[in-house]
Amino acid sequence: MLQESISFKKTGYFSSLINDYLEEKDELKSYYNRFPNIENFKAQIEEKGASKNLSANTREVLSQVLTTQYKKVEASEATLANIESLKQPNTFTVTTGHQLNLFTGPLYFLYKIISAINLSKTLKEAYPEYHVVPVYWMATEDHDFEEINYFNFKGKKIHWNKNATGAVGDLSTQGLDEVFELFSKELGTTKNAETLKQLFTEAYLKHNNLADATFYLANELFSSYGLVIVDAHNKDLKSLFIPFIEDELLNHTSFQKVSETNKRINELPENYKIQVNPREINLFYLGGGLRERIVFEDDVYKVLNTNLVWSKNDILKLVHEKPEFFSPNVIMRPLYQEVILPNLCYIGGGGELAYWFQLKSFFNAVEVPFPVLLLRNSVLIETEKQHEKLQKLNITTEDIFLKRDAFINKKVREISNIDIDFNEQKNHLKQQFQDLYLLAEKTDKSFIGAVKAQEVKQIKGLENLEKRLLKAQKRSLEDQVFRMTEIRNELFPNNGLQERNTNFSEFYLEYGAQLIPQLVKNLNPLNKEFVIVAL
Repeated sequence: MLQESISFKKTGYFSSLINDYLEEKDELKSYYNRFPNIENFKAQIEEKGASKNLSANTREVLSQVLTTQYKKVEASEATLANIESLKQPNTFTVTTGHQLNLFTGPLYFLYKIISAINLSKTLKEAYPEYHVVPVYWMATEDHDFEEINYFNFKGKKIHWNKNATGAVGDLSTQGLDEVFELFSKELGTTKNAETLKQLFTEAYLKHNNLADATFYLANELFSSYGLVIVDAHNKDLKSLFIPFIEDELLNHTSFQKVSETNKRINELPENYKIQVNPREINLFYLGGGLRERIVFEDDVYKVLNTNLVWSKNDILKLVHEKPEFFSPNVIMRPLYQEVILPNLCYIGGGGELAYWFQLKSFFNAVEVPFPVLLLRNSVLIETEKQHEKLQKLNITTEDIFLKRDAFINKKVREISNIDIDFNEQKNHLKQQFQDLYLLAEKTDKSFIGAVKAQEVKQIKGLENLEKRLLKAQKRSLEDQVFRMTEIRNELFPNNGLQERNTNFSEFYLEYGAQLIPQLVKNLNPLNKEFVIVAL
């Protein structure tokens, strides 16, 4: 496997917030706990280990729930050992989370989990007195079905048409047989294609709901690495979260603290984008096919779009009797995770880390340790043929990340036998006009406006000539331009990052069972750069 890298900043696909975080800019340091350097994890371990929320009972409940959940799949010895080890005070986790995308969705599903697997290994090597478990948190309580009901395969959208309400984890897999028929035709009949068909069948056609299907699929792909999958839509796990549900209902702590943080972020000169805005109550009511917001109005608690209403005493009673009816939203879900897991680090994409930055003061207020935040591995996979084409066309890593028009213009200028850069002529013209400005100053200052107008006109004329020459060269180099744009379009489908578009099955067709092991072997979660690999 050949490997190159480029800074996240140079890719042009990551926000100023993420780029500044990776550069450890001072203005962001109050919004996170510790930067993900290997030496910082020692203090994180000590802080999390001393947390009042991380009791022996919490560990016992977590381990028991996971043991029960894993009875529905064939778990590896490594995974079962990791689940058992969670009872021990020297065991911690590193966690990534993801939606229940159909057949994993885009490639970065793999990269998130591989980042967690490799970071857990790195931490165990650095701190051998501790055990570190990689965790995948399934977003079974989400209700954004439209975000997860498809995946892209060779330029086509494989789509699951279904009317859906409530938590996506509870959705019936009925109708996925039709999706399978369509996907099967696209896959072909190779050995790797048959493996993919079997994987889809076992996951989606032999499980009744989306949560169980995704659990099975993730376990099949990653169980050999000891990955532990958590479905937190569980009464016993929610019971551990009761004090924080009560605080949310009564005191609205998250609303107060996140609102204060958002105000501070908005006042920063860098103009960072606020990712999420809190509500007064950041909980949903979950049950009976519903996932609707809980609000406090007219001195009672209500569930929007329903007739459900409670007094304060009644809703607090319900919290203790049926905590599974209370579902955290994007503001509260990170806290739920950190309360029930002995977690050291959360691994996510740029958008996820952006909203975590808004939560630090909230965590401080409720006295829960804030995890280390790590940007997941980002990867561009090139096939051997694509890598050879890039070399023949003399396309560098930095070239390929340019936006389409900039990429074409740069490469045409490079391969053209005509100098299409008119900067020398423009600079010469500007110098001539400087002399005219001096003459106007000495004679008739009213003449300055006319000089300026003529300068603008002539510079614009040169720029238009430059554009026409470039366009003419594109026509004369049409074949080379086509080959360059063709390879770029393959690597950047729909002019976007491959990892945000392409499904893993495209690469599994070619590389089979070696795809994931090769990625696990070659990706370093603490390498703060975007990686390009040629398999």
